[in-house]
Amino acid sequence: MGSHTSRGIPVNHIRSNINYTIFVKTGDHSGAGTNANIYVILVNSAGACSNEIHLNCTWNNDFEAGNTDRFSVRGLPYFGDVTELELWRTGRQSDRWYLEWIEIQGNEKVFIFPIHRWIVPNHRMQFQEYDCVLPQFDKFPQQRKIELAEKKRIYAFAPKHNGIPCQVTTFPKIESFSNDYQWKLFKTILLDKIDGKIIKFTTGRWKNLDDLANIYNRNSFPVPAGMHCWRSDIEFGRQRLTGCNPGIIRLCTYIPNNFGVTKKMIQPLMEGLTLAVAIRKKRMFIVDLKILKGITTTDKRNKLCSPIALFFVNRDSQLLPIAIQLFQDKADDNPVFLPTDNEYTWMFAKMWFNNADASYHQSAKHLGMTHLIVESMAAATHSCLSPSHPLYRLMAPHFLYLFAINKLGLEELINKGGFVDRTMSIGRLGMFEIIRRRFKTWRLDVDGTFPRELESRGVYNPNVLPNYHYRDDGLLLWHVISKYVVKVVNAHYDMPDKIDSDYELQDWHKTLSSPVISGGCGIQGIPGEGGFRAAKEIAQAVTAIIFTSSVMHAAVNFRQYDNYGFPPHYPSMLNARPPKNKNPKQEKDIVNALPDKGKTLEVMKITKLLSVKGTNGLGEFEVDYQFDPVGTKAVRQFKRALETISANIDERNRERETEYTDLHPIAVPNSISI
Repeated sequence: MGSHTSRGIPVNHIRSNINYTIFVKTGDHSGAGTNANIYVILVNSAGACSNEIHLNCTWNNDFEAGNTDRFSVRGLPYFGDVTELELWRTGRQSDRWYLEWIEIQGNEKVFIFPIHRWIVPNHRMQFQEYDCVLPQFDKFPQQRKIELAEKKRIYAFAPKHNGIPCQVTTFPKIESFSNDYQWKLFKTILLDKIDGKIIKFTTGRWKNLDDLANIYNRNSFPVPAGMHCWRSDIEFGRQRLTGCNPGIIRLCTYIPNNFGVTKKMIQPLMEGLTLAVAIRKKRMFIVDLKILKGITTTDKRNKLCSPIALFFVNRDSQLLPIAIQLFQDKADDNPVFLPTDNEYTWMFAKMWFNNADASYHQSAKHLGMTHLIVESMAAATHSCLSPSHPLYRLMAPHFLYLFAINKLGLEELINKGGFVDRTMSIGRLGMFEIIRRRFKTWRLDVDGTFPRELESRGVYNPNVLPNYHYRDDGLLLWHVISKYVVKVVNAHYDMPDKIDSDYELQDWHKTLSSPVISGGCGIQGIPGEGGFRAAKEIAQAVTAIIFTSSVMHAAVNFRQYDNYGFPPHYPSMLNARPPKNKNPKQEKDIVNALPDKGKTLEVMKITKLLSVKGTNGLGEFEVDYQFDPVGTKAVRQFKRALETISANIDERNRERETEYTDLHPIAVPNSISI
C-alpha cells in the first residue's frame, strides 16, 4: 500500500487504547471530495458488527480530492479480523464523493477494502474484503446488480460516426483527468510556448529546405530526428520497421498483378539475385495500401495516393525501397518509381508514399485501432463487469484517462475545420472513411493478438526481417502481459462451471461481439463461439485488450514528432498533385509541395504534445485496483518480469545500429492517456 500520512484524530473519546486505525483515500478527480459526514460499520469474521463509526476530525478538512485521511477507532478490543464493511454518507443527492479505498489496521493485521466508486448520499453499501469476486459468489448480489444497471446507463455507447467503433454517448464524470494529470498537460502546453524566433516564421511559404531547418531550437522545438536522414533510402526502409506505422510491412511471396514492376526494372537493385531467388530467400517485402483507393477527402482536396512499395533486404541486413507505384491500377500515367530515377523524382515519390502512409497511420493504426476500439472495449467492460469483478480490476488501470483524451481529441483536433481538416491531406472525412474500412476487417484474434498478427504478415520469425525492433521488443511485452493475465484468469476460473455461471463474463462476451445494430460493439474475433468456454479464451481476449491499450498505442504514438515534425520526412499534407510521369524534379518542387509555415508549426506543436508521455510506465499503476492475494502476487511477478525485459532491451540497444526505445517498459504507458 505504501506509507500513509496521519491527517486526523478520533472523534469518539472512549478512554481505552486505539484498537483500529482507518485510512481513507479520496480519488484525485475534479469534484471527488466531500464535506459530508461519513459513517462505517465493521463486520468481523464471526458476523458481529461494530457500532456506527463516524469518520470525522473537527479541525481537519477531511475527504479532499487526492488526500488520504486517517482516523482512530476505540472500544473494539476483542473484535478480531474485519471481513466486511458497511459504508454510507450524508449530504444532498447532487453531492457525490469518489472513494478509492479504505484500509483498516489493527491487531497487527491490515484489512483492505478497495472501493473505486462514487458514493451517493443516504445509501448504505456493503463490501467484502478485497472486493474481488465473481458475481455468482458475491455476498451482496442485489447491490451488485443495481450498481451494474446504473453503470450500463452511465457507459451507454454507440458509434458517433457510421461504421466506426462505438464510443460512450455521454462523457462519464469519473473518467475526467485527475487534477495532477491535468496540471501535467497544462505545464507541457506552457513549455511549448512559441518564442520570438519561431513567430517570425509563421506566415508564408518556405523558400528552401534550409529555410525550414532554421525554425528548430533547443528549447521549444528541438530538431526532429527525421531531419538528419530523411533523404536516405535506409531511413525510408527504417520507417517501415520502427517508425510511426511499423505494423503493415509484410513478406512478399509474389508480385501483385496490378503492380507494374518488372524483373528487368529491379534486377540491378538486388545484389545479383533474381526476383524468384530473392522471394525464395525471404528478402523481399511489400507494403500495399490498397485500403486507401478512392478515399473521399474533406473538401475533395488533392487526391490521396493508394501506393504499393517493394523493399529488399541487402547483404548488410538493411531494408531498402526498390520500387514505388503511387496508385493501384497500372496505367501510362501511373509509373513505377525507382531509386535509379532522378534524385528529386525518387524523393518526391517517397514523400507521396509517406503522405499516404501517414494518412493510414493517423486514421487506422492510431485513432481507429487504438483510441476508438479500446474505448469501445472499455465501455463494454464498464457496462458488463462490476467493479468487484476480477477481470474489471485486471483491466481498469489500462483504461485510465482514455475516455477523457478521446473526448479532448475529437473536440479539439478532429472537429469540423479543426487540426485534421487543416493539416492533413485526408481531412476528417477521409480519416473516418479509412477507420470505417479498417474496422470492417479488424479481428481481435488476429489483428489484436500480436503473435498472430505478425504471422499473418509473414514476419513472426526473427530471422526473416532483420532490425525489426518493433516485432522483437513487442513480443517480449506480449508474452509477459499474457503470463500476467493467465495467472489471474486461471486462479479465478479454475473450474469450467465458474466460466459458464459467470453471467457478467458472458454478457461481456456478447456485448463485445454482437453487431452494433443489436446493441453490441461489433468487434470481430472475440475468442469463444457464442460465449467464453475456456480460461484460455478469456486470457487471450484480456491480453489483447491490455496490449492494445498500452504497447500498441505506444508503438504508433510516441514517434510522431520525430517523423511528422520535419514535413519532408513524413508529410501529413502535400500541396501538389501526385506525379504522373518520371520527369526530373528539383528541390523547389519538393519545397513547393510542403505545407506552409503556419500549418507546419501547427503539426510541430500537436505532434510534440502527443509525443510526450505523461503517465507511469507499464506495470507502475497510477491507481491500484488489485489487492487480493492472487492479484497482488501476479502484479509483483509482472513487475519483476518487466524489469528483466527492461534490462534485455537495454542490452539490445547497446548492440543495435539505431536505438529503439518506444517499447521499453518505462516508455510504455499503462493506458491511452495522450
